[in-house]
Amino acid sequence: MKLPALTAFRYFDVAAQTQSFVRTAELLNVTHGAVSRQVRLLEESLGVQLFERRNRAIFLTAAGRTLHGTTQSIFEQLEGTVYRLQQQARENVLVLSCEPTIAMKWLIPRLPAFHAAHPDIHLHLVAAGGPIDFSRSGVDLALRRDDFRWDADLHSLKICDEWVGAVCSVNLPLPDTSLDGQRLLHSASRPGAWNTWLRLSGESANGASRTDYEHFYLCIQAAVAGLGVAMASFLMVQDEIDSGQLQAPRSFVQDQSGYVLLCPRPILADDTCRRFAQWVSAEAQACLAHLL
Repeated sequence: MKLPALTAFRYFDVAAQTQSFVRTAELLNVTHGAVSRQVRLLEESLGVQLFERRNRAIFLTAAGRTLHGTTQSIFEQLEGTVYRLQQQARENVLVLSCEPTIAMKWLIPRLPAFHAAHPDIHLHLVAAGGPIDFSRSGVDLALRRDDFRWDADLHSLKICDEWVGAVCSVNLPLPDTSLDGQRLLHSASRPGAWNTWLRLSGESANGASRTDYEHFYLCIQAAVAGLGVAMASFLMVQDEIDSGQLQAPRSFVQDQSGYVLLCPRPILADDTCRRFAQWVSAEAQACLAHLL
């Protein structure tokens, strides 16, 4: 079977991550029409619809989600390998795979501090979540939430516990006693987040309506825009709370999960991995100290 052109898969992959043809065009430095055309050609070649197009917005179909799971892995491996080939003459290159939302909302804003503290380490960030094949991806470390099983031969180091809570725009009025009747923003990547928090916190949300988003970070942005109440990790919204964009009118609670670093070799035995692990652990603890 002849596969469609790699370009079409690349355009699709970026569009699936951003949920926007406009944003995809900006990232790839092409026109909106070029993105739309490549995705349409891919759909026609495969004979399946990959996106639903509604009111100038796009949403992945079930087929689109399946394909994106594969393209994301392939491009992650390709990017990591190419980077290693280009940087093989350098020392202290650290390729880090990190879950997209925590990378965007927490890690990237703090990386200038890491570069200042460790100017000799060249950090290359790859956004991805879930299981990872270190032998094929070219990744040195993976920062993950421990909500899946990883291979027994991998080394892990816990970074911190996960704290989750309800957040919304400061302009959204909420009653003092419950979330009854509110619009709750749900994420397909953490489908049980609201039920877990309601059970652990003892709060109620009777008669609440819901809006569903594909990714966790889309829920956070929707909450900032005043579209409802999102369930969020404290790490991912601390900056928005500090800046006054979001409020957390209810408690944050530990949801019995946490964040870990995964590595195919002992983390603390490698100087570069050890220094990053110590830095990211200290940053996480400093953030969570605001809760305690």
